[in-house]
Amino acid sequence: MSMNSANNNIYTVSRLNAEVRLLLENEMGIVWLVGEISNLTVPVSGHWYFTLKDSRAQVKCAMFKGNNRRVTFKPANGNQVLVRARLSLYEPRGDYQIIVESMQPEGDGLLQQQFDKLKMNLAAEGLFAADLKRPLPEQPRRVGIITSKTGAALHDILHVLKRRDPSLPVVIYPTQVQGKDAAIQIAQAIGRANSRDECDVLIVGRGGGSLEDLWCFNEEIVARTIAASTIPIVSAVGHEVDVTIADFVADVRAPTPSAAAELVSRDTSLRTQQYSQRTDRLAHSVSTHLARSRTVLTRLQHRLAMQHPQARLQQQAQQFDELERRLYQSMRQTLQTEAQRLDRSAQRLERYSPASQIPQLSIQLRYTEQRLVDGMKQLMSQQRHALALQMETLDAVSPLATLARGYSITRNDKGNVLKNVADTSKGDVITTTLADGEVQSTIL
Repeated sequence: MSMNSANNNIYTVSRLNAEVRLLLENEMGIVWLVGEISNLTVPVSGHWYFTLKDSRAQVKCAMFKGNNRRVTFKPANGNQVLVRARLSLYEPRGDYQIIVESMQPEGDGLLQQQFDKLKMNLAAEGLFAADLKRPLPEQPRRVGIITSKTGAALHDILHVLKRRDPSLPVVIYPTQVQGKDAAIQIAQAIGRANSRDECDVLIVGRGGGSLEDLWCFNEEIVARTIAASTIPIVSAVGHEVDVTIADFVADVRAPTPSAAAELVSRDTSLRTQQYSQRTDRLAHSVSTHLARSRTVLTRLQHRLAMQHPQARLQQQAQQFDELERRLYQSMRQTLQTEAQRLDRSAQRLERYSPASQIPQLSIQLRYTEQRLVDGMKQLMSQQRHALALQMETLDAVSPLATLARGYSITRNDKGNVLKNVADTSKGDVITTTLADGEVQSTIL
């Protein structure tokens, strides 16, 4: 391998993180994740940063303001949630993370996820197609009802049928409409009605309830049994706001059990009934078309998100929050350091202040002054003693001391000291110095 080829395989950290982020975002796509929220923080930007964890692992998460506005509950540490997210990487720190796009409480979220998945799969198979829908008989000979024999839905259906067409025969196929065995019993009841072939329209339904209560009508076995039925089926589950998989597969969806009874019963206003049926079929067709369109739109949105500047903006927004946090910490640390330095400087200034040194220097000055006086006294004493010694020595060799002992000094008229007799001549005038005066003499 050449040196140039080896250098081409050397990554910078920035390039590596950028390519890993693109790899995660493009290859993994959208994921659903269940976990417990911890370390939730909400900076002034409005974005959410938290950790999702289970008993053995955890992953960092970011949910930006544009997405978290749609969350219908207030998350808190310890909440178990289901999130829809895409994998990413926070490049500045090299942190693997997920970007959360939606969040729900765990229980409702899992059911909704299963609902959406099954709905998408069945729609892709064509079970919701409008051309598979069979028209209801204009004048049914006998109506079959598949519901609970003790529920309010049965009472409502029978009440409407009696009011509109008391002569219309009714066959009841009692079944559970809630609980873990309900889906199988509903499918068996539909199969039993088809094998008997005693009715020319079936009403399948129950009263309203929560998503969990209605779940048996979202089971795949019920959906496929309805699709396979040779008898037209009217789905009448819950109130108007409750929509199930059975509603999409059935030939006609009635918003309530009472409305289903009106659809299948004879009435003087037949045209109104036909119009209602056609309107419902049209609405069902539109709903199916919208479901398909939403599926296509979701794929296109995901592809757009992978290439959209928003991903980069989200990265930069997260980086801005990180820089803001680091700046705040740095400023706080700097202020603390400067405050400590100022305290130390004040302490040193106080320690070396002239005001604090004056008493000590005054004592030192007095001590030095006393030493100077003592030194001068000692020096003067030493000088006096030395002077006395020198005076004694000088006095011992002084000519005056010699004269005092009886000696004299004789000089000629020139002032020279006469040491020998030979130094004098007859007639010379000499001066003799004694201890108490002088005597002049003439040499004879």
